[in-house]
Amino acid sequence: MIAALVAIGAPVLAALASIGRLTRFAVTALSRLLQPPWYPAQLAQQMLVIGWLSLPVVGLTAIFTGSALAQQIFIGGSRFNAASTVPAVTVIGVVRELGPVLGGLMVAGRVASAMAAELGTMRVTEQIDALVTLRTDPFRWLVAPRILAAVLVMPFLVLVSNALGVMGGWLLATQRLGFNSAQYLATTQRYLEVDDVVSSLVKAGVFGFFIALMGCYHGYHSGGGAAGVGRATTNAVVSSFILILLSNLIITVIVFGS
Repeated sequence: MIAALVAIGAPVLAALASIGRLTRFAVTALSRLLQPPWYPAQLAQQMLVIGWLSLPVVGLTAIFTGSALAQQIFIGGSRFNAASTVPAVTVIGVVRELGPVLGGLMVAGRVASAMAAELGTMRVTEQIDALVTLRTDPFRWLVAPRILAAVLVMPFLVLVSNALGVMGGWLLATQRLGFNSAQYLATTQRYLEVDDVVSSLVKAGVFGFFIALMGCYHGYHSGGGAAGVGRATTNAVVSSFILILLSNLIITVIVFGS
């Protein structure tokens, strides 16, 4: 009986300890954002790496997904004589869900892994310890700029993702499905609401926070040489994906649940 309780309790306690360490890490990083000194050069570099260099993969993903979504809606709607709903459903689906979620997942796969690998390598090669020796706070120099940069640039990436996703649906609908361009765009504009865009941007900021947090957390606490860095990279991507999907569900229920 005791052995069974130990087998159940040990993973639970380990999970709670991990949550506690992550919460403490996040609170420490956020506190460093609010207190000087700040490093604007580091922030600008991270905004370039996270934002500008992620545009190609985010843009291509959005265009292909928007086109595929329009095609599937047309096929499904044709079964119920509702093919005219393609513009409305496409813009709602892209802006509310597919744009921010797929954009967040693509950025997480690219950025969270890179952050974990970079900070993990610095940890195992004792570069982070060297920063402490030089009286430089690693949270201010390494973690805080990455988190702030991700939160700032993700809304812009999601705006681009939304626009290109809607454009992809428009291109396929007008070039292949026989829709009139002016009518398609008018319908898209009529059914797109401010709440859709605002919720998309809120999701983007939350996703950016989780992406940078998990990348920095797993990289900062990695160990065990090259194998440890590999595990940290994998854990950063997987945990980022899970938190993005979970937070997306929570925000969607809060904003649109009623």
